[in-house]
Formats: sequence, structure tokens, C-alpha cells
Amino acid sequence: MAAPIIFFGNERLATGVVSPVSTLKALLGAGYNIVAVVSHNEESKTRKSRPLEIAEIAESQNIPVLLPDKPAEIQEQLEAYKAKVGILVAYGKIVPQAIIDIFPKGIINIHPSLLPKHRGPTPLESVILNGELTTGVSIMGLTKAMDAGPVYAQEAFPLTGTETKQQLADQALEIGSRLILSVLPSVLDGSAQSMPQDDAAATYDELIEKNDGILNFAKPAMQLEREVRAFKEWPKSRTTIGDKDVVITKAHIIDGTGEPGKLWRSSKEFGFYTVNGIFVIDSLKPAGKGDMTAAAFLNGYPI
Repeated sequence: MAAPIIFFGNERLATGVVSPVSTLKALLGAGYNIVAVVSHNEESKTRKSRPLEIAEIAESQNIPVLLPDKPAEIQEQLEAYKAKVGILVAYGKIVPQAIIDIFPKGIINIHPSLLPKHRGPTPLESVILNGELTTGVSIMGLTKAMDAGPVYAQEAFPLTGTETKQQLADQALEIGSRLILSVLPSVLDGSAQSMPQDDAAATYDELIEKNDGILNFAKPAMQLEREVRAFKEWPKSRTTIGDKDVVITKAHIIDGTGEPGKLWRSSKEFGFYTVNGIFVIDSLKPAGKGDMTAAAFLNGYPI
């Protein structure tokens, strides 16, 4: 039988996204022996509970799913599996060195950026918010320092400037799954080559807070449109129109000047003046309602 492998993570590459569980499916499809999945579902503690996609796949294959608060709590259990390597995709918790040391070949991590750029918890959101033209995926060896391990493989891909966080997560996961399959044989046989990162070139992304989703029309319209795409799944871009709390799900920008925060109207569209440009709403979700077009909103909620 193939060497045992333990999988860490839920494959949700950013907060709020759903996962197609591409990596675990790819490993199983390639015949790798996944003996346990170590994950968590903390999002369901603070937001509407939703099934943990990776648990459903693992359980369908009779793979044990372990959900410790901290991996150190199950160290003896992990040691008993005698796994040669760990694979980690969006675990979201610090893995102590004592756990990494369990694995003779270490733990291999998919990170959705071109390391050493965008270390930290929000690389997908950050490239959207920055308006970057390119991003990528790195396969790296896990170390105690955040996202600082040696890189086995990288692949860049262009950004169109229209991606939502979910779309970017899906694309990065598809590429990462393919790269893992290409790297893993050489990791297991000891022939893998890796390159240390240039720490001097590293950049770090900050956590995103719920209040970051409140639209601030003192920002340029271009920045607010990027926020809508980066925050679509969470924390969501929120504002008030009249007396209605709404979440903006899609927007575009046009030229125009006016008092920031003042409502802008045309015959079929509406939005807000910003410090630079007009933020035009394409679709939105009023509180307690489903997603609707701006035109449908105007029909139901005259402003």
C-alpha cells in the first residue's frame, strides 16, 4: 500500500468561500493513501452553519475526520498513523514544530500567492483590493514561521480585474492541486528540490474585520468596486439606502463628480458619488431578501 499521508485543512482558501475540495479529490484519485483529515469548522460558530465540504468527501471514503481545537491535542494519535508526509490546504491554525516533526518528509502546504509576496491570512482578498495584474500559487514546506518555508513549485496566472474572491479561490485551488500531484512523488522519494524564500522581499497581508465591509464613499469608486469583489462572501460590502440596509453584490464605476455619499440616479441605474468617480450598483441584497438587480430594487423600493 502507498505511504500513509495525513491531510490538514478545509480547502477554503479564504473566509466565506465554499470549497470543491480539489486537492483531497486529486490525491485520492491518484491513489494516495490518506489515512486521516485534520480540520475545523470555526466559521459555523459565528455565522450560519454550513456543511464542511472536506468532511463530506472524507467520510464518503471512510477516512477519519479529526476536529481538534489545537493539533497538539491529538499529537499521539497523529504519531500512531506513522504518516510519511502531511498535506496542508487552508488549515487556519498554527501548526507547532512538534507536529511538523512527526512527518519524516515534513508538511507540504498550498499557499495562494507568489511567495514571498502576500504571506499571511488574506492573499486572495489582497490582490483584488490592490488591483494587481498577476498572482499565483506556491507549494512550500511548512515551517514554524508564517508562510516562510522553502518553495518546491510556483505557478503564476493573470488577473482580469473582474474576479470575485470565490472565483479566485477556485482557480488557485485547481492550480495548487495539480502542482501538489507534480511535487509529491519527489518529496516522498527524497529527490525534491526547493528554494529558500527571500525574506527581505516578503510582504504580509492583514486580517480582514467585519467592519471593513462598511462602504466608505470617501474612498475612490474604483476601490469600492474592488471591495465588493474581495468581500463578496465575507464580510460583504454593506451600506444603507434610504431606510434599507443592503449588501452590494456587484457594481461598476463611471466618471462623475459630486458630494461623496450623495445618491446618484439615472433613468435605470443608481449609485453613489465618491471622492473620485461614481459607484454604480448592479445588484444588491436588501436585508432579509435575495439578490436582485438594481432595476428590480428601484421597482420595489422607490428612492
